[in-house]
Amino acid sequence: MRYKFFPALLLVLLSITRTFAQETTDSTAKIDSKFSISFGKYPKKRDKIYVTSSLSGMLSFADMKQDGEHLRNIPRFSFIFNYSTTFNKDFSQHFGVFTGLDIKNIGLISKPTDSLKLKQRVYTLGIPVGLKIGDVTGGSFFFFAGAEIDMAFNYKEKQFVDGKKVHKFNEWFSDRTPLLMPSFFAGFRMHPGFALKVQYYPQNFFNRDFSYGTTGNKVYPYRNLDANLVFVTFGYSFKGVNYFKVKKKRNYMRMKSGKAEIEVNY
Repeated sequence: MRYKFFPALLLVLLSITRTFAQETTDSTAKIDSKFSISFGKYPKKRDKIYVTSSLSGMLSFADMKQDGEHLRNIPRFSFIFNYSTTFNKDFSQHFGVFTGLDIKNIGLISKPTDSLKLKQRVYTLGIPVGLKIGDVTGGSFFFFAGAEIDMAFNYKEKQFVDGKKVHKFNEWFSDRTPLLMPSFFAGFRMHPGFALKVQYYPQNFFNRDFSYGTTGNKVYPYRNLDANLVFVTFGYSFKGVNYFKVKKKRNYMRMKSGKAEIEVNY
């Protein structure tokens, strides 16, 4: 258990440790195997790679055109299942880089006609690479930006006529969309772990060369369809929420006795 002591008590403890310091050249003074006093400094940044995890919700918009004409679509929100694991490396208190693995549910909702509505989405596995600038050590506020490559591994489509679901299907590693989907992103994160990110996919969501049917009677459903996606992502680091924190007081003294521990910061 950790406590904060008044300066007067700290002076008393320091005077005690001077007696032990005469008998040892090590940074840790030991009375016996069960009791020790040690001094040290907290790092001004994290020296090692550290891992964070988060869940997020995505509000997506699509710029859709059919034969060059604007196609009506509806903003889409997805929460299940968007999960990310991020590997962070800080080079200073104000600059760092990151990469990781993301599982995302991305897609769009369109209305080709007044009676027909389509919901089309893919699950992707992505690898982002980015940098962060700001208070990356304290975590009070910093900006981040980068690029990501996603691999689409499951496609799902639902068709509604006059509000009633009439058909749905899903395909693993479908040819209806590109297998690899590049994107760019930028955003900010603030204490204790909230983040907002905007992500843009410049590539067409659909594969124009996809076809079905017999030879000589093939149908190309996406031949003249263009769809570019933009996401606004709201995320929260639920694991290791305090991973930003590095002690403001840089020095410490620790006293241990068995399983009990007392720490004084100064």
